[in-house]
Amino acid sequence: MLKFDHVNVRTANLNAMRTWYAEVLGLSQGWRPDFAFPGAWMYAGDEALVHLVGVEAEPGSDPGDLKLEHFAFRGDDLAGMRARLEAHGVAVKEFPVPGTRILQLNIHDPDGNHIHVDFTVDPAEAS
Repeated sequence: MLKFDHVNVRTANLNAMRTWYAEVLGLSQGWRPDFAFPGAWMYAGDEALVHLVGVEAEPGSDPGDLKLEHFAFRGDDLAGMRARLEAHGVAVKEFPVPGTRILQLNIHDPDGNHIHVDFTVDPAEAS
């Protein structure tokens, strides 16, 4: 059996990314091995879900280049997440997954990576 462990995101904006994942998604920075390169591990409870790796901007790179298509979290407080996104001015596109009770909140981090947070909802909550 497999389960999600973590996503590793390379960024030239380490401080902004660390702050965004903490303030917008509610993750906390926690223990990280003493690697020889900068970074941060962002936790949900006891699980380090997002590994941020600080890098220099790569020569000739476009900050808008897609790093990955998306990764997703499962949420349990839709109203709280909506409020946090609004408080931080994060643009969100809500997408009810056809034939399910899943509502996706699609957002982007400061580097432009696509993330969605999925909630199981009653049909009335999806609007």
